[in-house]
Amino acid sequence: MSTAPGTVTAPAGLAFALWQDASLRVTWRGRELFRYVYRVREPRVESPRPYLHPIRTLGGRLVSLYRPHDHLWHKGLSLALPNAGPDNFWGGPTFRRDRGGYVQLPNNGTQRHECFEELGAGDRTLRVVQRLCWLTQDGREAFTERRGLTVTVLPHRSAWRLELDTELRNAGRGAVDIGSPQTEGRAGAGYGGLCWRGPRGFTGGRVRTPDAAGGDDLNGVRAPWLAFIGRHDGDGGASTVLFADDPANAGHPTAWFVRSAAYAVVGPAPFADAPVRLEAGGRLRLRYGIVFADGELGEDECATLARA
Repeated sequence: MSTAPGTVTAPAGLAFALWQDASLRVTWRGRELFRYVYRVREPRVESPRPYLHPIRTLGGRLVSLYRPHDHLWHKGLSLALPNAGPDNFWGGPTFRRDRGGYVQLPNNGTQRHECFEELGAGDRTLRVVQRLCWLTQDGREAFTERRGLTVTVLPHRSAWRLELDTELRNAGRGAVDIGSPQTEGRAGAGYGGLCWRGPRGFTGGRVRTPDAAGGDDLNGVRAPWLAFIGRHDGDGGASTVLFADDPANAGHPTAWFVRSAAYAVVGPAPFADAPVRLEAGGRLRLRYGIVFADGELGEDECATLARA
């Protein structure tokens, strides 16, 4: 294993490079899979935080979108919380029941990179372990986080898998209720946690779970996995982004937040139905798997990859 800045190449062709102590570039056989931007310099109102973008399949297809005009705070793939007590670590306005809807408040927090505990590549796997501090807009330390990113290349399936595991600790002096706009009263808006924004061409894409296929009608459904199948401008080729909830996560199978008709967005929604209370010093652990695949995966393929 190696933790030195620069490039580390694994025998199978997986490699990473650090750029200006701000981003991590991961490649497979010389082709970029994604960039993980861990030091961000975006407007405070967007709740600056680390994110993955651009994200590409093994075949080179772009499967993420950064800072779209309709939601500037959507950042490829990121971890964010819209309702963490009084604070917003999602970006943009906050939905408040007592204010009758969304309102822009001076409460947009940020996630600060502290250090990498681990950076290294093996045969077909790369592992990153990061420490972060979540700071409120007025400078208070709200959470500390230990985040792991594990990348595994699956060339026989023309796919690669990202496993994200996180441990969030309440660093404040009192309990924090982590909820969503839905728990504040906006039906259908259970988002909060991991969130992926797909490219514009994925608008109108198809959504699949073990028991159903559809689109926006699957928003809020509970399932162990959910797949989004989109098509690319230019040649109409398909890619699949598959999300799997770890059985060890509280509330498994999770509810899902998904949009397809207006734009492509997916996220497991562990705070959709009720806030999760995190006592002072308390820890919240979550783990997810995300597969980025060329082509349209069938139900059996999705189930097999989700179990892995």
